[in-house]
Amino acid sequence: MGVFGTNILEGKVAYVAGGTRGFNLAIAKRYAAQGAKVAVMSRNEERCASAAKEIREAGGEALGLPADVRDYARVAETMKETAETFGGLDIVIAGQAGNFYAPALGMSDNAFKSVVDIDLQGTFNLFRASFEHLRRPGASLIAITAPEAVKPLPFQSHVCAAKAAVNMLLKCLAIEWGPAGVRVNGLSPGPIEDTWGMDNVIASMPGIKERITEGVPLRRWGTHDDIADAALFLASEAASYVNGTILDVDGGVTIKSTGPEEGDAVDFEDNPRFKGPGKGAR
Repeated sequence: MGVFGTNILEGKVAYVAGGTRGFNLAIAKRYAAQGAKVAVMSRNEERCASAAKEIREAGGEALGLPADVRDYARVAETMKETAETFGGLDIVIAGQAGNFYAPALGMSDNAFKSVVDIDLQGTFNLFRASFEHLRRPGASLIAITAPEAVKPLPFQSHVCAAKAAVNMLLKCLAIEWGPAGVRVNGLSPGPIEDTWGMDNVIASMPGIKERITEGVPLRRWGTHDDIADAALFLASEAASYVNGTILDVDGGVTIKSTGPEEGDAVDFEDNPRFKGPGKGAR
């Protein structure tokens, strides 16, 4: 249950994009355990059904709604269905993400665009489509961002650009929507155990987990509970005066260099994963 009490989200309705696996699913479960009715969304219909079933079997109320965050019309449909089923919206998590390691010269324009569209356009679509259904004042919108938003890293130009834009988007919306009683914040996880994206990186780059750990001042990776607790705080009344901020939950990564160094370019050239243009997301 984390470090909080019980039922602090009683009567709330939460929508978690990307909420079918990893720490986003942990957020959805934590919200449900704290009394919220939850909709989980991702592109995969089977994962949506499985995640919603898991939450219901634990005693919560949940919907599984497949959608692609890049499709505004479909996102709007799922927001409407959630609001009509549960009686409105109080919390929206933009937890979707696209990532892969690749040098800029090894990326196609479509690979770069796909990450920007998922991370940035997807966040706009989610928040914009949710607004008419938000119960105001008191609604909380949270974008999952990343240390790459403020730390330039080699082989992450697409992610750094997209997440930096997400940070600025949420700050702009915090100013515009604050008068309506809508808080907009960001949560920036560092290296987190058992996440699909990081597991792929570790599998393709031997020794990288140890190097990343050395770059974390706390010398450990975060857990799903670390992120779920932070997301619960931002959604709760305990954060009622927190608006337009980025909560770093990263063990200190953002203030210390980490990740591949410039001299690692040779390793990337020798790795077939990075051969030729456009390797990665397409």
